[in-house]
Amino acid sequence: MTRPSPTIVIGHTIDLRDVDAVARRGAAAILAAEARAELQRTRDHLERAIAAGTTVYGVNTGFGALSDTAIAPAELGALQQNLLRSHAVGVGPAFSLDVVRALLLLRAHTLALGASGVSPAVPEFLLAMLARGVCPVVPSQGSVGASGDLAPLAHLALVVIGEGAAWFEGQLLPGAEALARAGLAPLVLGPKEGLSLINGTQVTTAVGALALCDAAELLVAADIVGALSLDALLGTVTASDPRIHAGKPHAGQRGTAALTRALIAGSPLNASHRDCGQVQDAYALRCMPQVHGAARDALAYVAGAVRIELNSFTDNPLVLARDDGGFDVLSGGNFHAGTVALPLDHMTAALTTLATISERRTDRMLNPATSRGLPPFLADHPGVESGLMMAHVTASALASESKALSFPACVDTIPTSAGKEDHVSMGPIAARKLRAVVDNLARVLAIEAVAGARALDLRPHPTSPRLSQVHAAIRRHVAPWTGDRSLSDEIEALARAIAAGELREAAEVPSLLERT
Repeated sequence: MTRPSPTIVIGHTIDLRDVDAVARRGAAAILAAEARAELQRTRDHLERAIAAGTTVYGVNTGFGALSDTAIAPAELGALQQNLLRSHAVGVGPAFSLDVVRALLLLRAHTLALGASGVSPAVPEFLLAMLARGVCPVVPSQGSVGASGDLAPLAHLALVVIGEGAAWFEGQLLPGAEALARAGLAPLVLGPKEGLSLINGTQVTTAVGALALCDAAELLVAADIVGALSLDALLGTVTASDPRIHAGKPHAGQRGTAALTRALIAGSPLNASHRDCGQVQDAYALRCMPQVHGAARDALAYVAGAVRIELNSFTDNPLVLARDDGGFDVLSGGNFHAGTVALPLDHMTAALTTLATISERRTDRMLNPATSRGLPPFLADHPGVESGLMMAHVTASALASESKALSFPACVDTIPTSAGKEDHVSMGPIAARKLRAVVDNLARVLAIEAVAGARALDLRPHPTSPRLSQVHAAIRRHVAPWTGDRSLSDEIEALARAIAAGELREAAEVPSLLERT
């Protein structure tokens, strides 16, 4: 169910769900009044420092390896424009509009925190673009995640000054025309303001935050679909006994075990084989608490790291207050995305483990040697019909692709800018790999859900009340089996529904993001 989203106030602490609300659900974003006052104070200090002839990186010097090159006062405006034009060299597919909306929000927010030395007009202009639906075209490739996500953010910033390209009301337009149609005039940037628009980790965090919101849904869905498969395969709930998990009390493990017990509770199907003599199940069923639980714990860690990054100063240099009420302009490395690249890589690996264990459960339901009485590939007429044979092959392909994407991006580095930027994070690559694995996992879980629902239809006893609600939710997107047919569109529809939380809501389970 879609609920009205509150207005998000930037310059205060924001959360993953705030990013999702603005990027995808139409929530408005405004600048906190006190943030505006602080922005003006730091801007005034920076302008005084420039007037006094203080050398400030990126303000009256060149960039990167050219940081020792002094810039004459008459050329400071041209410096900022040339910075945006020269750095806008991104390539590849453009980011989706939800990512671009997240970028506008997050760039405005980090500037609104007051340490970049920009005037209030800069974050206010980004928010105006967001409110009026001007979405710059931002290529997805070209950033190494230090010194910030420069290339993609430069494409975003070009539209601010009336250049580049943007979407407006469904049309792709030159940046100046998109602004004009939205009732906006290009912003004239002062010293440092071009640099402040591009120096930061917002591409990494925008892609990562939205992927984590979806991952949180998939983690719960994995527990739900796994419980459905456990019941359909006549498995035992003994492995979820709380006494077992009290002896290995990882929070995620205990959470998955508790949810599995609760979902299967009251299942006539489970009760029907209580005395069958089956002592223990295969690992894909028996070890769900340990495997799924580790991924839950990964989410808690990664979401925590991304939350910190969302609310951090990621510019360079920074205009920072002293205890005596004055300000210093300090150069540092907060633009380096290593703080989130490593966690995002960790999340990618965690989700891949869910894809591989889900694929194994699907295989067990289709294989007559392991399905405990179900027909081969769940077909009515095996041989004449292939049933879900190829759906499993697709799940295998997606799981394998996810394995390939799980090699961490953060362990690679290529020195750039003539060796000045000699260790980079590859954070945007880590975020994009996570996004790809999230999409793969949603489809792998959808395929398992298709098989689980079909297997339940073939059993003589019904499942539990809560899993029956999940079965009904699956059937809203995947019709009952009537013989071989192409399932591609139904799998895609179910994958989207899973990512949107439909199975979680059907099972009456709260979101993990409400707990972490």
